Amino acid sequence: MTRALTVADLRALKGKRQFLTMHVDSPAEAAAAAEAGIEMFTCEVDEQLPRIRKAAPTVFIQAAHVQGAIHDESSAIREGFRALDLGASCIYFAGSLRLLEAMAKEGIPVSGHVGLVPRWATWTNFRSIGKTPEEAASIYRRVKDYEQAGAWAVEMEVVPVAIAEWITRSTPLITLGMGCGAVCDSQYLFSCDVLGTGTSRVPRHGKQYADLAAEEARLQELRVKAFRAFANDVRDRKYPETRHEVHVGEEVLAAAKTLV
Repeated sequence: MTRALTVADLRALKGKRQFLTMHVDSPAEAAAAAEAGIEMFTCEVDEQLPRIRKAAPTVFIQAAHVQGAIHDESSAIREGFRALDLGASCIYFAGSLRLLEAMAKEGIPVSGHVGLVPRWATWTNFRSIGKTPEEAASIYRRVKDYEQAGAWAVEMEVVPVAIAEWITRSTPLITLGMGCGAVCDSQYLFSCDVLGTGTSRVPRHGKQYADLAAEEARLQELRVKAFRAFANDVRDRKYPETRHEVHVGEEVLAAAKTLV
């Protein structure tokens, strides 16, 4: 596709096939993921967002604001449109339905979040959410609330597979599954887990496909080795050599001195 994916494009995939979502942290990751066929990114609303958009012009980008940036209806609308101007396709928002609805009413595509929501994990701890009938029903009701508020999609994180499948089949919203098996509309992971660049252990639902942290450590060793060799050469007067210099004849120097 030569144009950016839209909400309509992704809605058309529901019930037909899973599409791929990846959280990316840099333009380099964005370009690599786009080339690999990832259809949706998540990222932050910051200075990287326009660069990520430039690196992956056709990918659907769901962008999240720093917590607290959206705190009332006016800031929700203002920050929502600002993110779209920076290159986002959609706003991720895990806050109040009132503020999500304010954006949706202005035509800003917004997605929500149910299950394990890291921003609110103080209320639940970091664990699977929905293993009891009460929790499962609460997730279902929250998704229905998102529907009524005007969301178009919802992330479901570490929700039991049967519950995630039930909700996915019971809502017109696109469900982005992380740690929910293969039953949601999109399969979602973080690049740090896939690439092995995270500073903490890979979560149970993650899978590491590369070890870039080890590769970066190897590259850092090469950087130190090269810089140390340069420093030693300078101290030992091995650099610069004649081939690194530009020379003129003595007559040029003598003539220059007569001109000052």
